[in-house]
Order: sequence, then structure tokens, then C-alpha cells
Amino acid sequence: MKTLVKYALACAVLAAGGLFSQNTWADCCSLNGCPAQPFIGCWALDLGGGAGWLGVEKKKDGSLASTILWYGGSPVGTASTKVEDGKLVVTRKHGYKQNGKSLTKVETLTFALDGDRLSARSVTLDAEGKQVGQKTFKGKKIPPVPAAPDLTKVKFGDPIPLLNGKDLAGWVAMNPKSYNGWSVKDGALQNRVAAVRKHGTNLRTERTFEDFNLTTEVMMSKNGNSGIYLRGIYEIQMMDSYGKPLNRHNMGALYGRVCPTVAAEKPAGEWQTVDITLVDRHVTVILNGKKIIDNQPALGCTGGAITADEFVPGPIYLQGDHSDVSYRNMVIRPVIK
Repeated sequence: MKTLVKYALACAVLAAGGLFSQNTWADCCSLNGCPAQPFIGCWALDLGGGAGWLGVEKKKDGSLASTILWYGGSPVGTASTKVEDGKLVVTRKHGYKQNGKSLTKVETLTFALDGDRLSARSVTLDAEGKQVGQKTFKGKKIPPVPAAPDLTKVKFGDPIPLLNGKDLAGWVAMNPKSYNGWSVKDGALQNRVAAVRKHGTNLRTERTFEDFNLTTEVMMSKNGNSGIYLRGIYEIQMMDSYGKPLNRHNMGALYGRVCPTVAAEKPAGEWQTVDITLVDRHVTVILNGKKIIDNQPALGCTGGAITADEFVPGPIYLQGDHSDVSYRNMVIRPVIK
């Protein structure tokens, strides 16, 4: 029991993105609803050419705090959050070096609200107060996360093999301009980029899906880093994290959001089994026969998502820009509604 408590505490801290716990955002975006203040809650951001997420919380002292996901990476805490003249104003700070000095850029994001939609502008100033960047984008309120589904009552359809063991039929490169290291060899889909020292393209299914169960086998390279994106929105991390402390970026994590409760990885170079279920914005992950994420809410997109809209069908996409990785026996069973 003490071990389980330690795991729970560790994951709560790790899921915080430097500021908030997973449970804080679950409460904020839960079925019970959010406080009345209009900006409080969770927002899907359309950044133009990428996806993002914003979570705004009212603290006990009445002040506001926020966490943001900006294109890639993980959700991180912001420097300040307040409402001015009816608009939400969020500041972020970015360190940089110039002439050997460590300096700070300040980015101000201003959000105007129209019903459940946001229009927003970002302005970045360097350490001397000179504008060095600006961007306009938009957002939409994310409806509350429903209660966790009873998976024993969910019906799944017939299995659909996604890999034929012969070629890339049914898959398409996501960036034709990037190096394509994907091929099929000895019945396995493999990505090979290490030898050529290039960033490779991601690969996606031509078909799109809603909720489902997905099973596959994966072999990680030494220090390898890949990922399986569910509907192109939520990344389940594939990583050589064998022997490392629990982390929300380890093998099997909902990247940057939900930390595995058990370290179930195998060493690089061994085939590992992955069983992922996505139903009603809740994720379950079984790695090598051990349940490491148990029906936990996905509170928004993860870094690298092709969209922040969690309510549209999307592809399975495999991250191929970092390192060598192999997949085989990938099968999906869509939920029957």
C-alpha cells in the first residue's frame, strides 16, 4: 500500500507540468462542471499549422493560474494569468542567450471570448522590450470530460489488421518533404533514421477511427523515442525508458499528461506488447501484460497532435522523426456504438 501511495504521489507531481496535478485538471474539466467564471476550464487551441491546449484554474485565493501546451512538448505552467478589460491575459517567459548572457523573452497572450470560442493574439518582446514575434490564433471550449466508462460493457467490432507484413499499403507519409525511413522487413514495419542521421517523417493510416482498442508489438532501439498517436490527437509514448524512474514521458505514458503507475518496460532490442483502449476520452494502457494506465481521462491533446479537436475521427499515426523503431502485429477493434 505504501508503494502504491508513493506511485500516486509521484504521478500527481509529474503530471503537473510544473504547476498543476492531473487531478486538479480532472476536477476543473469534470462532469461536475467548472466554476462560473467564463475563462475557467479547458480550451482546444488552433494555432495554425499545429494544435495546442490551455487550462485555466481559479485558485483558493481567488487568483487565476494556467497551464498551456504550445505545439509540441508537454503542458507547462505559465508565468501569470489574469483578466483585464474582459480579456484573459497570460504571460510566458522564455530564456535565451545573447553575447554569452542569459536573457528572458516575455510572451503575452491575450484571449477575447465570444461564447465558447476564443480569438487570441500572442506578442513576444525580447529583454530590451523590442517586439520579436507575434501570432494570431483561436480556441474553443472543451466540453466536460464524462465519467470513466465501464469497459466491461463496451462492445468492440471485428479486428482490423493495420499492418500486412509486406508493404506500406494503408499508410501514408505525413510530410513528403522529410526523409522517409519507413519500410517493411521480415514482416515488421520499421523506421530507420539513425544511420542517415536525419529526422524522418511520421506515418499515418489512411483510415480514420473514433474509439477503439489497439494492440501491437514494438521494438525500441537503444535510447529510442517514438509514439503512437490515437486519432492523431493523443500520444502514447514509445521510448527506451527501461530502468528509469516513473515519468510522464516514459514508455506507455499518455505523453506529458498521465504517468504510468508501474514500470513495465523491457530493454531496448526486445519485442514488447502494447494494448491501448480509448473510450470516451479515457485511456487504458497495458504494457507487457501489466496495466500501467487504468481508464484515466485525456484532458486535451498532447504535443505533436494534428488537431486539438477531440471529437473528430482521426488516424493512427506513428512518430518517426526521432529514432529507429519497429512495429508488428498491429490490430485495431473499433467500438460499436
